[in-house]
Amino acid sequence: MSDRKEFRELVPPERAHEAISGLDLTPDPETVPLEDARGRVLAERVDADIDVPGFDRASVDGYAVRARDTFGADEADPVRLTHAGTVHAGTTPEVAVEEGETAEISTGAVLPDGANAVVMVERTTESGSDGGSEREIEIRKAVAPGDGTMSSGADVAAGERALGPGTRVTPREIGLLSALGVEEVPVEGRPRVGVISTGDELVRPGEPVDHRAGQIYDVNSYAIAAAIEDSGGVPELYPHAGDDYEAMERVLRQAATECDLVCSSGSTSASAVDVIYRVIEDRGDLLLHGVAVKPGRPMLVGTLDESAYVGLPGYPVSALTIFRTFVAPAIRRASGLPEPSSATIDGHMAVRERYAEGRLRLMPVGLIESGPGERIDGREDDEGTDSGGGDGSGVTPGGTETLVYPVDKGSGATTSLVEADGIVAVDPDTEYLAAGEQVRVELFSPDVRPPTLLGIGEDDPLLSRVLDGLERPRYLSFGSREGLRRLRNGVPDFAVTSAPGTPEIDVADLGGWTREWGLLVPAGNPEEVAGVDDLVDRDLSFVNRPTSSGLRTSLGERVTEVADERGTTRHALVERIVGFDRTARAYESPARTVEAGDVDVGLGLRATAEELDLGYVPVGTETVRVLANSDRVEKSGVQALTSRLDGISPLLDGLGGYRPRDSASTAEDR
Repeated sequence: MSDRKEFRELVPPERAHEAISGLDLTPDPETVPLEDARGRVLAERVDADIDVPGFDRASVDGYAVRARDTFGADEADPVRLTHAGTVHAGTTPEVAVEEGETAEISTGAVLPDGANAVVMVERTTESGSDGGSEREIEIRKAVAPGDGTMSSGADVAAGERALGPGTRVTPREIGLLSALGVEEVPVEGRPRVGVISTGDELVRPGEPVDHRAGQIYDVNSYAIAAAIEDSGGVPELYPHAGDDYEAMERVLRQAATECDLVCSSGSTSASAVDVIYRVIEDRGDLLLHGVAVKPGRPMLVGTLDESAYVGLPGYPVSALTIFRTFVAPAIRRASGLPEPSSATIDGHMAVRERYAEGRLRLMPVGLIESGPGERIDGREDDEGTDSGGGDGSGVTPGGTETLVYPVDKGSGATTSLVEADGIVAVDPDTEYLAAGEQVRVELFSPDVRPPTLLGIGEDDPLLSRVLDGLERPRYLSFGSREGLRRLRNGVPDFAVTSAPGTPEIDVADLGGWTREWGLLVPAGNPEEVAGVDDLVDRDLSFVNRPTSSGLRTSLGERVTEVADERGTTRHALVERIVGFDRTARAYESPARTVEAGDVDVGLGLRATAEELDLGYVPVGTETVRVLANSDRVEKSGVQALTSRLDGISPLLDGLGGYRPRDSASTAEDR
């Protein structure tokens, strides 16, 4: 059985502050220059060149399974599965999960073939002898496909608009740029702080990354170093340490002899490969392991040789949140810098947010201004029931209010670093925050400027060009269906959709365009794919778009047409398409999968095929609509968007299959 170290007692946040305050962070006047990007302003848009993550991975420690093998499992009647092997982060799986089997897996590891979910280790028990007999794992909880996993491109997808022109680069932006492989940055400050990222899967930006082996770009080294500089410290970046005791000890002790404080990230949770706490116990004094806060429960505080030591969580959002809350104040004190000016703002929750985990929650949030006279209380939640609650104030007629909405893709998502404007501290006893309830937001810095415009919906290359000409827009490419749903709930200023239907609120149709879509194949179309019928009738591997995508809806309608022509059902044809349920997040993701030779056919746009020199089989044309909340049409940001859409024709250059939408078309045209 794997040797797993459980968290020690989770101490209150006050205890963590006391422990760090007691560390000796004597400043060292020596400075170490690094490339400097923080504080610069981007001159052009930055698009993602890769999917992040570049592979389907486990998001928890546990056992990779076929979800259907767990159906019916519970504490009283567990399911027994055969132990087929082990998969560690940063390695290529050497095992496939067949029916009735499971594989032990670490957080961040590549999901092995055959598996489509991960059961948390806490919900399992190993049985069987160590003397060579077959090992079995008892599964005490049923899981659905996708549980305990993070899909390729779920964080940020290739071709997606990552950062827009005019963005001031802060530690949050540096985290995202690092995830995309951008060059490292120089830093400056006073106390010398050693920065070490741990994990065999890490690769420095600028070096080639092997997604098939579960490798990822090292985000934390650069993001945390930038935060140290922002706090008045001098960061010293060290080579990342592998998940090996000797390698970990060597780099940690080197940093301890050269720095006043050592900050590592990763290898602090209860994982089978986490060893860093053992080094601290052997070579120093471990003062605490685990804090009752979300995100960031896995945190270490202690001493290493003669240096102070803090171990941060591995996920970028957790690492930066814990650093900012607990470590940055100590660095500022050691360098003689005052605490920064208070930067808080009061706002109203745009939607209801549930929470009942019994820990202090530091919730990343985004800000947006309401429309004049817009009411924000009494909205419906996701289940369609009146959320009620709040202070009942809504907004003053004719005035505007700051709306606050949660920004949380999960701790492993680096895009959360730049899509949020601040933090709302949610008390451990809070069960939920109601729509309309007043909250206080602690901004990431006094110079945070909320976006002038917030949009949610379908991702599209023409939309990226539209946004480039606007001042500080923020766009979340969650898909057509999600854009319509959130527009109905009143969060964004506008939604972009290529799916039929409109939300059940008054909307203004600002404009749009049409785009050709079809099947993407390798250059030359070696399999001679002719259309959707070939997906049904031939053994061709396929990659689709998520269910929230309007493009997938268009494909579904075409499959229905084929089914009607054949006198059968859509479901029957879908069952015959190999990979219909295999999804890639953004419009360019299926094309990248085809380009890599992983599948025969992908769903995509003619413009994408031409951009990547792929073969293209036309299937149809769909209408993309830009719909605005009628309460927001007087906002300057929405008016600027409308003007941009009115002059859209020059932006179509080089986008194959794109046309301006007929001015006579209606919101129901498709």
